[in-house]
Amino acid sequence: MTDLEQLKTDALTRIANAPDAAALEALRIEFLGKQGSISGLMKTLGKMSPEERRVQGPLLNGLRTQVNDAIAARKEVLEDAELEARLATEGLDLSLPAPETPRGSVHPVSQVMDELAEIFADLGFSVATGPEIEDDWHNFTALNMAEAHPARAMHDTFYFPDTDGEGRRMLLRTHTSPVQIRSMMKQGAPIRIIAPGRVYRSDSDATHTPMFHQVEGLVIDKNIHLGHLKWTLETFLKAFFEREDIVLRLRPSYFPFTEPSVEVDVGWQDVGGRRVLGGDGDAPGHGWMELLGSGMVNRRVIEFAGLDPEQWQGFAFGVGVDRLAMLKYGMDDLRAFFDGDRRWLDHYGFSPFDQPTLSAGVGAKA
Repeated sequence: MTDLEQLKTDALTRIANAPDAAALEALRIEFLGKQGSISGLMKTLGKMSPEERRVQGPLLNGLRTQVNDAIAARKEVLEDAELEARLATEGLDLSLPAPETPRGSVHPVSQVMDELAEIFADLGFSVATGPEIEDDWHNFTALNMAEAHPARAMHDTFYFPDTDGEGRRMLLRTHTSPVQIRSMMKQGAPIRIIAPGRVYRSDSDATHTPMFHQVEGLVIDKNIHLGHLKWTLETFLKAFFEREDIVLRLRPSYFPFTEPSVEVDVGWQDVGGRRVLGGDGDAPGHGWMELLGSGMVNRRVIEFAGLDPEQWQGFAFGVGVDRLAMLKYGMDDLRAFFDGDRRWLDHYGFSPFDQPTLSAGVGAKA
């Protein structure tokens, strides 16, 4: 123990002269590591008599503390010197824009729903919502679908084993049409709404998924006719696809909840392997594409909603939100909408700061 003062002097001198962090770490291991010289001396305390430990113990603990403090102080000096050297050699241009922080994107379905809400709000429509778990009366019966209608079959509809308080079967809604019934029963007439949302059908391929999105529109008022329906659809589609050359063709069809019913076709042409809507479908190089279904609301549906069909008339239409997104933004597989692939979202997603507006263009991307 007579060499403690020499050991302390040697250790403190070498630590004070350590040129860099690596050399300082080597000294820490040499003196205080498991096999270090001071650590070795600390181990000898267990072999001493109690009288010797009372004398030598405080000396060794003091030595260890001094060496440890010296290492910490030298480390701080070296780190400060390194920082000063970096500041002297590195420059920071404060005029440069800050790096963009990672951020999420708006899913195309959400973007299209925002676009639809913006367009129809300008036409005086409000957005209505309803439950996704429905009863079969609102989903089928009130929409004039008979008990034997194919849409009620298990292979088309997701039924629950439960029934509601009135004994009606519960299911995942197959369309957003029940929102029309609920809105008419709650608000009465006149009414002008769109009903966007998730719907469910037992189907899955490149153009169908068990869960997808629909938007339906409903107008109930006095003296409403097919001309109002066609003008509304033309105005909507021109604003949505941002083209003035949208041409519609209305074909007679059948839907239980409308009478008369019409399928709406839109003119299109192939541009670089992609279907682009616009132009007359009968023009050379063009064709017709079925886009949505519509018609005048059936008298029985108006009656089910508690309104007088002699006083109130209206029209309704429905189209797939996912399909609108595919046509507008060039996607070719509906299943990719729900895969959750980050690369797909990075490519097709929208900036959360790019809100659709009619003045700036509802489909403009940042």
